[in-house]
Amino acid sequence: MNTMLNSQLQSLNSYPSFFLSPKPSILFHGFSSLPVHPCQHFLKRNTNFCIRANHNVGAKTGSSSMATSIDQIPVTVKAVVTVKVTTGEFFSNLGLTEPVDDFTDLFGKTLLLELISAELDHNTGLERETIKAYAHRVSHKSDEVKYESSFAVPASFGKVGAILLENEHHKEMYLNNIVLEGFPNGPLHFTCNSWVHSKYDNPHKRIFFTNKSFLPSDTPSGLKRLRELELENLRGTGEGKRKTFERIYDYDTYNDLGDPDKSSELARPVLGGKDHPFPRRCRTGRPRCKKDPLSEQRSSSVYVPRDEAFSEVKQLTFSAKTLKSVMHALLPQLEISLLDPHLGFPHFTAIDSLFCEGLTLPTPTNAGFFQSILPRLVKAVTDTEENILLFETPEFIERDKFAWFRDEEFSRQTLAGLNPYSIQLVTDWPMKSKLDPKIYGPPESLITTELVEREIRGIMTVNEALKSKRLFVLDYHDLLLPYVNKVREVEGTTLYGSRALFFLTKDGTLRPVAIELTRPPTGDKPQWKQVFTPTWDATGCWLWRLAKAHVCAHDVGYHQLVIHWLRTHCCTEPYIIAANRQLSAMHPIYRLLHPHFRYTMEINALARESLINAGGIIESAFSPAKYSNELSSAAYNQLWQFDMEALPADLIRRGMAVEDPTAEHGLRLTIKDYPFANDGLILWDAMKQWVSDYVNHYYPEPSLVQSDGELQAWWTEVRTKGHADKKDEPWWPVLETPENLIHILTTIIWVTTGHHAAVNFGQYMFAGYFPNRPTIARTNMPTENPSDEEFKNFLKKPEVELLKCFPSQIQATKVMAVLDVLSNHSPDEEYLGENMEPSWEENPVIKAAFEQFSGRLKELEGIIDERNTNLKLKNRVGAGVVPYELLKPFSKPGVTGRGVPNSISI
Repeated sequence: MNTMLNSQLQSLNSYPSFFLSPKPSILFHGFSSLPVHPCQHFLKRNTNFCIRANHNVGAKTGSSSMATSIDQIPVTVKAVVTVKVTTGEFFSNLGLTEPVDDFTDLFGKTLLLELISAELDHNTGLERETIKAYAHRVSHKSDEVKYESSFAVPASFGKVGAILLENEHHKEMYLNNIVLEGFPNGPLHFTCNSWVHSKYDNPHKRIFFTNKSFLPSDTPSGLKRLRELELENLRGTGEGKRKTFERIYDYDTYNDLGDPDKSSELARPVLGGKDHPFPRRCRTGRPRCKKDPLSEQRSSSVYVPRDEAFSEVKQLTFSAKTLKSVMHALLPQLEISLLDPHLGFPHFTAIDSLFCEGLTLPTPTNAGFFQSILPRLVKAVTDTEENILLFETPEFIERDKFAWFRDEEFSRQTLAGLNPYSIQLVTDWPMKSKLDPKIYGPPESLITTELVEREIRGIMTVNEALKSKRLFVLDYHDLLLPYVNKVREVEGTTLYGSRALFFLTKDGTLRPVAIELTRPPTGDKPQWKQVFTPTWDATGCWLWRLAKAHVCAHDVGYHQLVIHWLRTHCCTEPYIIAANRQLSAMHPIYRLLHPHFRYTMEINALARESLINAGGIIESAFSPAKYSNELSSAAYNQLWQFDMEALPADLIRRGMAVEDPTAEHGLRLTIKDYPFANDGLILWDAMKQWVSDYVNHYYPEPSLVQSDGELQAWWTEVRTKGHADKKDEPWWPVLETPENLIHILTTIIWVTTGHHAAVNFGQYMFAGYFPNRPTIARTNMPTENPSDEEFKNFLKKPEVELLKCFPSQIQATKVMAVLDVLSNHSPDEEYLGENMEPSWEENPVIKAAFEQFSGRLKELEGIIDERNTNLKLKNRVGAGVVPYELLKPFSKPGVTGRGVPNSISI
């Protein structure tokens, strides 16, 4: 029957001289449409989307009819609607699960479209009546369905500025785009990329604007009300539990990390507020816990606004979907296989076996289940029908199996490894804690002038080293020390405050000088601290290796909880919420930022569900244990400033660069061969130029920035609601000029692209072999109040003590599986500078600016390749060294250690 109707429609459309109204009839201002005769002369002559009205409408017909303006004739416009076929959505099961929707399709009433005039009626000053038509299905391919409808647009209607759309189905659909064809100078595009709810779930129609961007002051008169209405819809009322189909953006604290109703052991403090400052997340409106009314009940799925979700649209191989499979399917199987959660690796060959022999998993009831969702991680053994968890050997170990053991690699990775954000110049000497000595003990460091000068073998004095900027430090002393005694109460972990000091050699590489570990007073025990140095005796060597393991665990925890999770994922979510609440979809700044916000809220929700929640991966496998999120909050409170998130400002704050107008990028690096900074500054400059071109096009005058109500509301809300605990800080940038706006936007885009890529996509490469980057140190140093028996065991088998300090088997394999997925680029990854947004493409100035930006990124690829062949750059290239490629803009799919995606999508 459907085929028959389609053929009849095609037959009717074969008559070119008439416009035929579909049933039901289309009404224009209450009147049925009239036949339309096509006129080629008119099509060539009119160069606007506007259909001009004839002022001689009342003229008599007859011999004078030829004088009637051709502009009086309505124009036939065809709407082509493209809908994405998505996993589990109604198109996938057409004819099986929704017979009512099938009939809706059959009779051509799937979608109701209404054309909105961009201008008010000149006579009444009111909005023009919409032009309505139902769209009928005309094609159904494997990945998309197309619908069409026809409109007769009368002469008086003016430009089409928006479309209202109503989904007549009982299920939502994913709308790609709408194209209106038939206008004189080409089609009119509406890029949607949005879920459209069923009218049975929500009676409000969806609003879609054209691809042309408008500042609020330039909004066409007929669209002003709709512009504000759409923002009101997105803000919601702040009440009630959010439903999955909704697109409401609002704020809440991180009050859903604990689960006190399940167990008192899983109770956690709320992050966000006076006691534990933190950025805000998206409100879900779930009920409060019975045992802790400040906390929100957990659920199997976490609400995010519908268009922030990716699992139904992205390919099944998309990394986030794989991550969910790891969390909910693979990790429980590991716990079954490894019953003792504290069992460590008996020897280093047992660690190696994870990459060559694998770990046997219980056989799932669904044959082939693991191979289908985790083909990279889980292999099937054909003859035994067993599943083997077999890890790929990281390139870092493939190139040099013992690199992790060497001091020079330990130092190099502070500049070109997974966390290049912590190394800082030593400016105060002697080093001293700022914590209260009454609580934490003597503040003076035991890394003395005499010790340093001995270790650098008299090359220069400490004062000379300080003056010539040759001393650098990883300093986690004051941040970690307040948590040491609390963490030590948790079984299976320990903690110290730590400092690791480095000396910059003549060839531009860093050499470790000393490590200081500190435990504050506890009970009747005074403060304990000790300094460890690279030595030439066996006992000293093994103590040094153990001290390095502790520092690495601290660095890994800080990297994951602060540099990665807090500074990119958490701090970006308020920018996203505020943008959707305050910036219209037609606002040029919204369209600039939107590609950099895609899918971040969903991956953050997934992290709250399974990664950073009470008892989750982070708490069970990282040194700070149940205090991990409190540590993130402390870092946010003490260290985070928006004005320091820009790459140049971050480098200057850490003493890794100074301003120099004569130098490239306007900065002179303290360490010339600093791969992260060398590549990052080129990327920063390219982004800043692109943003400058974009902003200056729309805001040629400061007054336009100051008078843009939506823009000012967005920035105010970022500060006062999204980062409410920091709202009164004096360092927030003002937003008064185009230059202010350029800096703010470039900072946000850097965080979501370069910053995140640099600290995320090398995770499996550098931490897949966990002795290089252990997430936890489980045992105290052998010299901290040991018993005679403990110290004797250390002297007898120091290797065993190091293995005991490393993560347990279950901790290591869980983290390795997660890091493998987090480091993976999906086949449909969207990279920085790769794809032009439709709204940019339609503006010649913006299109040219983006093409220049894209060209600069391709140049950066070549620069990085060239640098990685220069043996003089010893911090990024050398025998067995993995070349530094984390900021190469583009990548193929998989775990590649390169590629800068548009957004934080994993």
